[in-house]
Amino acid sequence: MAALGAAAMVGLAACSTTTPAATGHQPTGSSAATFLASLHKARPIASTVPANGDVNPYGVVVVPATVGKLVRGATLVSNFNDRSNVQGTGTTIVEVSPTGTRSTFAALGSLPASEPCPGGIGLSTALVVLPGGWVVVGSFPAGPGGALPTENPAGCLIVLDSSGVPTETWTNTDINGPWDMTSVATASGAEIFLSNDLSRPAGDSSTPPSGLCTIVRVDVSLPAGGPPSMTGSTVIGSGFPWRASQAAFIQGPTGVALGTDGTLYVAETIGNSVTAIPQAATRTTPVMDGTDTLTSGGSLNGPLGLTTAPDGDIVAVNGNDGRAIEISPGGRQVTTVTLVAHGAGDLFGVVPTAGGRGLLFVNDGTNALDTATTG
Repeated sequence: MAALGAAAMVGLAACSTTTPAATGHQPTGSSAATFLASLHKARPIASTVPANGDVNPYGVVVVPATVGKLVRGATLVSNFNDRSNVQGTGTTIVEVSPTGTRSTFAALGSLPASEPCPGGIGLSTALVVLPGGWVVVGSFPAGPGGALPTENPAGCLIVLDSSGVPTETWTNTDINGPWDMTSVATASGAEIFLSNDLSRPAGDSSTPPSGLCTIVRVDVSLPAGGPPSMTGSTVIGSGFPWRASQAAFIQGPTGVALGTDGTLYVAETIGNSVTAIPQAATRTTPVMDGTDTLTSGGSLNGPLGLTTAPDGDIVAVNGNDGRAIEISPGGRQVTTVTLVAHGAGDLFGVVPTAGGRGLLFVNDGTNALDTATTG
């Protein structure tokens, strides 16, 4: 995957209106005054390579409030590869200030003996900051030689305090290859929405080359003065295809974004589509893949990262060509721009800037955090 290189200025291509090849909703909206259409400059902010040499930045999240080592408006980035570029072996989270100063927020060489993670540590795209400065990051560790892990279930969610110290891990049968996630605060804590990219029959330690996986809601309690705790989990989406990939480690449902009406959107890399899961915070039964497709085809080309734009639209970034697509809640692909020219394999995590006047995204090709802004 990514190799260390010099970050270069990348210009946005001219915006274009597109129509999806197929959609589960009637196309609505217009390309005028869309979020992506307002972006006219892209530039690197900082390298994401820490002192230990980890590469391949995947997850990205903006810090909402200052506490401990966390600074409001800074960006956390998780690294998936070690310095030898072996996938599923990255152990670091870096913090990048708005002015481009990089520091290491967490270096997870090991976990507390009382808090194991099946398979070990390999930080994925799954990265959120909960109220109180608690950071939750997904671990999807590689097996020997960079193969998929044989543990079943594999991986965990690692909870860090605001100083980057691991305090606990969350594991159960619903957490299996955590790949990406988003969260929302509630009156009593938070809800985490997680895409899994592995599945195997209970007790089976063999790892097939493909299968069907799930989207899960994790209920989190946030007691005053204490660490968060996982109080439950519910499968809210099922039947999503995944497959092993020598080039990309694994492919399957990746980016998740929560819409303003409570619908969870899921980027499906294999299906080249975006799926909708209505009433994600309260539903008790899973939506089967293929029953509610927001959009497919069109400008989508192996979508990976997904986020909600300030205007309420959904933004997907392609893994195969370095482009971003803005999608209305009605399913119309209203704007397409190029974030990284010839950017196959470069895009993954994506999120709006703290002020909503731009887009932050990792660039795996240069191991950097980049931004595209309105000014």
